[in-house]
Amino acid sequence: MHKTTYLLIVFALVSLNSFSQNNTNKSPFMENVRFGGGFNIGLGSSYSTFSISPSAIYDFSDEFSAGLGLTYVYIKNKSAYRSTTNLIGGSVLALYKPINYLQFSTELEQLKINQKYYSENLSQWQTALYVGLEYVSGNVALGLRYDVLYDKTKNITQSSALTPVFRFYF
Repeated sequence: MHKTTYLLIVFALVSLNSFSQNNTNKSPFMENVRFGGGFNIGLGSSYSTFSISPSAIYDFSDEFSAGLGLTYVYIKNKSAYRSTTNLIGGSVLALYKPINYLQFSTELEQLKINQKYYSENLSQWQTALYVGLEYVSGNVALGLRYDVLYDKTKNITQSSALTPVFRFYF
């Protein structure tokens, strides 16, 4: 694995540990803020990915939350294409939970893509607008989301507009 990937994993674990500590001196605003996000590791014979997406959301009520997130994705293609891709960006998200175990989500994400393809370096921006439906159990949500801006000819990060989503907040 790349050194940057190791550093991001360590940073994520330290951050999660810091955020999960009890703090009795929280302000009224911070009482409604939750930290968390999602992560992904994919390993294959010719392809590997790692992503981490920390975020913070504010609970306006038991049903509605909104917040900001950061995203980092590392993709290594070991096939004949031999490419390495780094994506970094941010997002704005909203969550609506009409009943305890069902959550609707929207997320606008903007990513800067830097790709090394053989000896050529490519750079571009990619925007996604996700709408999703997740099953919620405690602090964890698992479901599917759909990118309504997905364009198969331009999207280099995913092969489909429909992707799984895994979120956790503390």
